[in-house]
Amino acid sequence: MSRRISAILLAALLLLPFPFSALAQQLQPVERIAAIVDEDVILRSELDLAVRNILAQYAGRENQLPPRPVLERQVLERLVLVRLQVARARSMGIRVNDQEISRAVATIAQQNGMTVEGLRERLAADGMAFEEFRRSLADEITVQRLRQSFVQRVSVSEAEVDAALAQQAASGRQYRLAHILVALPEGATAEQIATGQRKIDGIKSVIDRGEMDFAAAAVRYSDSPNALEGGDLGWRSLDEVPTAFARLIRDMQPGQIIGPIRGPSGFQLLQLVDVRDADQAPAQTLTEYHVRHILARVNDRQDDAAARAKIEALRARIEAGEDFQAVAREASEDNNTRGQGGDLGWFPAEAYGEEFGGQITALEDGQVSQPFRSEAGWHIIQRVARRESDVTDEARRAQVRDTIGRRKLEEEYERFLQELRGEAYVVYRAGDRAEDVDPIGTSGETPPAGG
Repeated sequence: MSRRISAILLAALLLLPFPFSALAQQLQPVERIAAIVDEDVILRSELDLAVRNILAQYAGRENQLPPRPVLERQVLERLVLVRLQVARARSMGIRVNDQEISRAVATIAQQNGMTVEGLRERLAADGMAFEEFRRSLADEITVQRLRQSFVQRVSVSEAEVDAALAQQAASGRQYRLAHILVALPEGATAEQIATGQRKIDGIKSVIDRGEMDFAAAAVRYSDSPNALEGGDLGWRSLDEVPTAFARLIRDMQPGQIIGPIRGPSGFQLLQLVDVRDADQAPAQTLTEYHVRHILARVNDRQDDAAARAKIEALRARIEAGEDFQAVAREASEDNNTRGQGGDLGWFPAEAYGEEFGGQITALEDGQVSQPFRSEAGWHIIQRVARRESDVTDEARRAQVRDTIGRRKLEEEYERFLQELRGEAYVVYRAGDRAEDVDPIGTSGETPPAGG
């Protein structure tokens, strides 16, 4: 299996759904339950499949993973959290239809240089049913949309962006960070806090003794969603990290670790991985295209075949020598651009979606595309020109705005997840014995005590 497909499956296999309503039809007498999640269940076969895929990711690096029982508990806790998010999303009316799932499957296949049928065969060879993969993608998209619904709760002012850019200019530095989290629930008890403190102290001791580097410790022990990436937080300026950390990071050296620090989510260790000058960030250009188009709509008055026949006839006229703009003014059914000869102006290729963008990039300046279908109907486009624009300043502002927004969103969504998990009824099944689960000290391995 390619690393790309493995990465996709790693995400997908952690999102395996099993609707409780289908339990009677799908549950076999020998099928074991790994966990009960409110009115839903996670099957042992789902857990085993997810664990096998993670082991495949770390082939040759198994020593970076925790022992099998601990790994299973970590994965199961992730599956539980995903199941809770999907249930909440559905209660909010968030749905994913079959067409959206099919498009996602086609995109994954294309990104891996294969057909959908080829992807189906590869999945079967790795022991995963195609419909199961589709269901996992549906859950992944659902969780993404639930998270996206929190964006409206987050705002980033231009003053915050200005302050972050000013800080970058003043310090001239950006910092690559990584962290390890030992999570605490909202309203943690004194016993839970003490357990978390012992765990984070033990992790720090293991790193200090040189028994494990920071990234490996993050994979093995961290409760953060980015644990399997070694806790990597990427490049940030001081204004793009929580204030409590920013004051400390300024004086750190690469490789240095601070903490444990108690934060809203629990105890954290933070490592400064690397430092770079802000002006070392590469200049950024944006490729834009000037495009005209003609549309034949598919609607109640004109079916798909009629719309396609119309657009093919219009393209034949242009090929015979008629002016694209003149034909657009006469016949295009896009009322917004018809008066301008179908002119869409300058924009990045993907501004109107992947299908539109693929048509644009495949053309040379002056060429007219073959007819193609979109949700609106049948199109032909003419690529007028292409240009490269220096958008470094705009890109930096957008990057800073996005980073600040993501930090705020992470904090907001993490609080939501803690509340969601705390309110849920979850029972893990260990063999034939039901085990009520406290997430502290069970979702990750507890390291040996320092000494």
